[in-house]
Amino acid sequence: MKQLLIGVVLGLALLAGPVWAQDCQPSKYGLDDEIGAANLITPERVLAAAKLIKQGKSHPLGIVVTPGMPAYPPRTITLQVVQPGMQFGKSLVDALGWDIIANDDLSQLWFGIGPQIDGLGHVGEGKHFYNCADSQAISDINGLKKFGTHNIPPLVGRGVLIDMAKHKGVDAMAAGDLISRDDIQAAAKAQGITFQEGDIILFHTGWTDAKLASDPTAWVSGEPGLDNDASVYLAGLNPIAVGADTWGVEAVPPKEGDKIFYGHVTLLKENGIYILETMNTGPLAAQGVKEFMFVLGQARIKGAVQMIINPVAMW
Repeated sequence: MKQLLIGVVLGLALLAGPVWAQDCQPSKYGLDDEIGAANLITPERVLAAAKLIKQGKSHPLGIVVTPGMPAYPPRTITLQVVQPGMQFGKSLVDALGWDIIANDDLSQLWFGIGPQIDGLGHVGEGKHFYNCADSQAISDINGLKKFGTHNIPPLVGRGVLIDMAKHKGVDAMAAGDLISRDDIQAAAKAQGITFQEGDIILFHTGWTDAKLASDPTAWVSGEPGLDNDASVYLAGLNPIAVGADTWGVEAVPPKEGDKIFYGHVTLLKENGIYILETMNTGPLAAQGVKEFMFVLGQARIKGAVQMIINPVAMW
């Protein structure tokens, strides 16, 4: 299965054409900036987001991560539950003084699996990542020297959900179905959503609810999502993050003439905007939730490129 998926992805990349290096543009937040759009988090915006909690309801935006679940190849996750010091009936009584029993867990995993945040050191172009950071200078086998996800401050702000499946008149969009800037503008108008600087913008396509359990191979082999121009439009809205209920946010296969996954370059490298993937948006869409307080505090593993996350929506 992995070889099939790798072939699909590489084939799509070839169809999309080469990705040409662009001139580097320093960040508007300063030459030393490492947190990008997280600079937009202010006490005023946090207080405004807190006022969106009117019903006292909350919802986990992270789906359950299952060992062996499909993921962008070659990413995997395994889990073992062990009982250290208790093998073959051994007891910890002598060491701890009481009849204790316990389980521990041991995992080997890629952090870019399931519900995840893409940090600013994830995707660049040519020889540079965000803020003109040289790829060779920041990339080390022991962890990123800049843009590690441990440096991302708590992402707290106003979340908005665009129900793109509803706007398209379907329960779930299909692989390769596009979300254009016109779609975003029309759906937001129809659903009564006004974008604000510092938003966390999420899209509901229905893809993960429809495909992850029923056809996991299809789920990871394609997806509906943004075209290249839609990412440019979203960047112009100055959000903190953009995400969706898909594993890569952009359309796969891409629109003819588009570069595959190039929205990652637009959002991460060129604008310092975080990407949130495989978000659990279905329950919010089903309840008609369009606006909420978004809170994310990721695990702070030094130098990580991505991180499995479970943000919380509160309204």
